[in-house]
Amino acid sequence: MAPPGSLLLAAALAAGLLAVPAPVPVPVPVPTPNPTTVLASARTTTAARPAVIEKRVIGKSVRGRAIVAWHLGEPDAPGVPSVVLISTMHGNEPATRRILETLRDGAPLHDIDVWVVPTYNPDGLARGSRKNARGVDLNRNYPHGWVDLDGNYESGPKPASEPETRAMMAFLKDVRPERILSFHQPLLGVDTATKRPAFARLVARKLRLPRRNLTCGGVCHGTMTGWFNHGFRGNALTVEYGARPSRHRMTKVAPDQVLSVFGAHRGPQSLEPARR
Repeated sequence: MAPPGSLLLAAALAAGLLAVPAPVPVPVPVPTPNPTTVLASARTTTAARPAVIEKRVIGKSVRGRAIVAWHLGEPDAPGVPSVVLISTMHGNEPATRRILETLRDGAPLHDIDVWVVPTYNPDGLARGSRKNARGVDLNRNYPHGWVDLDGNYESGPKPASEPETRAMMAFLKDVRPERILSFHQPLLGVDTATKRPAFARLVARKLRLPRRNLTCGGVCHGTMTGWFNHGFRGNALTVEYGARPSRHRMTKVAPDQVLSVFGAHRGPQSLEPARR
């Protein structure tokens, strides 16, 4: 028989006169995120673009539009060339961005480490203007050989005055590519008056474009290619298509021609070992 005190306690609990203490929760340790897992999760955002391994906003335009660089290829493979492809430096020269967008949106790239910047001057593209939103020609705003120019080639109040210029300079200083192709219109040719004439001839042959001495009519001051070629070991080259290249050429022909310049290709897997 239970002691009288036990009976009284049981009766009190049954009547709700005494509260039963809540159990003390046991702390559950929170695992530290695995950096590899975080990276894999971030890369799943590019599943719709299997060629993309990294997306980087390298800066903002005058109007706050993002300038985006997309990383493609096999950067960890030994001996592959490091390349940057740039288009739409002038907003009224939009056709060649389709070459870079096709590479970005297509199959994975092999035997190359490449960044593509399809739209370098987003404000100019939105306005259909050669210049940025402050009326500056970005290809006359670089520090090397800068000259105070007005009119169609307005060079800005001082070297590197524009946010787009500073963004590209910082990006190229970080990436330090071996080769840069800067795509323009409408002069139809590959500039042979450059740092590596033999490379220019190769590009012209692969892209089926004529070779030209692009002097800009004497106003090639403060250009991006001039700045890069002066300050870096790599080689930057201007490539000009015509005023109205066909969409077929920009999306079906030129992308693979550009890759062939560097011995690269598109596809599910590499067809041959990377060059050493």
